Amino acid sequence: MRPLYSKKNIRRLMAEVKLKGTPVHTNGKLPSKGQKAPNISGVDTDLKEKFLTDFKGKKKIICFVPSLDTSVCSTSAQKFSESIKKYPGTIVLYLSVDTPFALKRVCVAENNITQITPLSLVRSKKPAEDYGVLLKDGPLAGICARAVVVLDENDQVLYTQLVDEITREPDYDQALKALT
Repeated sequence: MRPLYSKKNIRRLMAEVKLKGTPVHTNGKLPSKGQKAPNISGVDTDLKEKFLTDFKGKKKIICFVPSLDTSVCSTSAQKFSESIKKYPGTIVLYLSVDTPFALKRVCVAENNITQITPLSLVRSKKPAEDYGVLLKDGPLAGICARAVVVLDENDQVLYTQLVDEITREPDYDQALKALT
């Protein structure tokens, strides 16, 4: 009996990005523009569970990153934190598998990144799975690829970017442009 999904067909359901030039795969694909965004949940730096619905009525930039405890992720958080000041009524959520303690250290103690809301996926990786950004192979399997999803006030997807090389920063200008 032939398997329902061949390796070739399974690859079509996944997205491919690179880690230092080597292909790695996510568990799926980002939501499409115009689609209602899947719910998210994560643990904030005060160990409280936060949901997408907690930010109802606001535009949102959702950033999935491998770890805020790396230079590229920290730099992107700093850049979005600074840029978002020009967009009242918009919040930036940073989701990673870092512990809430590491997020607090990196964002507050070390870098004074105050304009973003870091959320830890330590209790559940379901948000990464639902957004299709959970890495399935390679040395970073089990954590998030780098991606940006911009939502309107009603959680409709306005823009998405799955960064093609994990070690690169996202396109800040295009993400911010989607807010206008």
